[in-house]
Amino acid sequence: MVDFSTLILEDRKERKADKFKGTFLDYLNLLREDTTSYQLAHERLYHLLTKPGVEHIKTEEDARLMRIYGKEVIKRYAFFKDDFFGIDQTIMKIVRYFCSAAMKGEESRQVLYLVGPVGAGKSSLIDAIKRLLEESPPIYSLQGCPMREEPLHLLPKHLRGQVEKLLNIKIEGDLCPVCKYRLMNEFNGEYEKFPVEAIDFSIRSRKGIGVVPPVDPNNQDTSVLVGSIDISKMDLYPEDDPRVLSLNGAFNAGNRGIVEFIEVFKNDVEYLHTMITATQEKSIPSPGKNAMIYFDGVILAHSNEAEWNKFKSDHTNEAILDRIVKIEVPYCLELSEEIKIYDKMLKRSNFNSHIAPHTLDLAGMFAILSRLAPSAKVDPLTKLKIYNGEEVIEKGTTKRIDILELKDEAEREGMSGISTRFIFKAIDTALAESECHCINPIGLMEVLLREVKELTISDELKKKYLGFLQDTIKKEYHKILEKEVTKAFIHGYKEQAEDLFNNYLDHAEAYANKTKLKDQNTGEELNPDEEFMRSIEEQLGITQAGAKGFRQDVTSYMFSIVRNGGKVDYTSYEPLKEAIEKKLTTSVRELSRIITQNKVRDKEQNVKYDAMVEEMKANGYCNHCCNVILKYAANNLWKD
Repeated sequence: MVDFSTLILEDRKERKADKFKGTFLDYLNLLREDTTSYQLAHERLYHLLTKPGVEHIKTEEDARLMRIYGKEVIKRYAFFKDDFFGIDQTIMKIVRYFCSAAMKGEESRQVLYLVGPVGAGKSSLIDAIKRLLEESPPIYSLQGCPMREEPLHLLPKHLRGQVEKLLNIKIEGDLCPVCKYRLMNEFNGEYEKFPVEAIDFSIRSRKGIGVVPPVDPNNQDTSVLVGSIDISKMDLYPEDDPRVLSLNGAFNAGNRGIVEFIEVFKNDVEYLHTMITATQEKSIPSPGKNAMIYFDGVILAHSNEAEWNKFKSDHTNEAILDRIVKIEVPYCLELSEEIKIYDKMLKRSNFNSHIAPHTLDLAGMFAILSRLAPSAKVDPLTKLKIYNGEEVIEKGTTKRIDILELKDEAEREGMSGISTRFIFKAIDTALAESECHCINPIGLMEVLLREVKELTISDELKKKYLGFLQDTIKKEYHKILEKEVTKAFIHGYKEQAEDLFNNYLDHAEAYANKTKLKDQNTGEELNPDEEFMRSIEEQLGITQAGAKGFRQDVTSYMFSIVRNGGKVDYTSYEPLKEAIEKKLTTSVRELSRIITQNKVRDKEQNVKYDAMVEEMKANGYCNHCCNVILKYAANNLWKD
């Protein structure tokens, strides 16, 4: 049994042991042992972001990723992998910014600005970085300094070169007015006696993390950014005395850490001028008549695209625009990654209802279809599948469309459409309305239709979204459902599929190599069975003329998998998998249609119906949704 008193006391003891307190001389000796304690803000954050690990993905080894990214090397950062999906390239740009800034390049003097549609993840990305800083090891600071500044600022300029050589570091920055006053008046200039302490970061306590929300345009007081003069002390000290300073602004609080600007361009441009000196000159104004104060921090800002477009259209804002690294955070455009977002959100909620197969898939389809720009090359659903890395079959051949060409057609793709938040609110509603603690594709589509009709958008856009739900997605679901119901009738489906696959591969390989096959029973040499291969290929509508190319594609693809140490089965090549499944399901379609539609079944039909239900339950359905889905199939599929 846990003793909470012991737990609390032990934790407090450990934390006290970790707290360093000493003089500046003690700190110098500590640096002699380990100089990693001295890092500027960008370098510290870059190391924190990459420390959990970086996975370098070679797309050549993954057919799906190859279709999406080409030969580009994708880096996946362990820190982000459990919370962010479908925005790998955006995350790579963010980490690239920190990498460049850590090396004290020009980007160390730039604002990192995230722009994108509502609900795309801008705030979540910044919140994750702030939480990372909160959980990081303590840093060392001058005790009592309102700027929590680096102790090495105590060193006089003439001595810095020698210390830099001894420690192999480069010292940057100067004392703030408050610490400079204390050094001369409390310690008589003996900086080696100045106390140093270990401090941590905290969002709630404003320690190393400052946040600037949008400010009332009629009252944009810069004290929110750089602090103010304590009026209560004006009778005691002159205006330029550091003792009257109250350095509690966002830049003071965020020194050596992060300053976040929420909806940054909702503020008047004059209010943002502090950014210019904080980035380019690494200093901020002090209140009153004191000198500029050194600032070392990461400035993060974010807003929606409309505000960005309005801001950049004004040429008088060029000074600020020149100090911004803009990174777009679009909506996810990969269906499989979008579904991972829903899964993550469901796991974090208290819902414990059953979700029928394909429910989240269809919701994701709708979200992504709304985000895709129209293309002259493909229809929206085909484009969705290409963006998801699927092999697309159309008119009897594998449709070879360069994904980069599709992306070049629409530069702003992913910057508008239905948000993930909207979809999840619909899932919430469907779950709340469910009486049987189960939601299915049919119920969720009804909720989405209702929610779209209530959206405050143009009639044209509303008509487009309703068309996706009532036509495109509905037809696609019918195809999925028909395949699933008929597949449930096939006993030993996988074994049959593997047999068909192996036979086809043997015959196609012999055909492509112009060799013969040996009969395993008689040893007789046989020509490739043209009729058998055509029975598979015709399922995809492949013509006689296109058969040769298809067979060569199949054999070369399988050979490349084997050559790279992979294992082949009937699911390895999507077009062939599709053909095999179609051939198998065609043979039982009529049987499944009759048994599903019949309300009164004979004994044999009952046995087959019950077997189908059990197979569907094994594939993820519960009794309730299985009943709903089969009734829907009986009324909507196989219409004569």
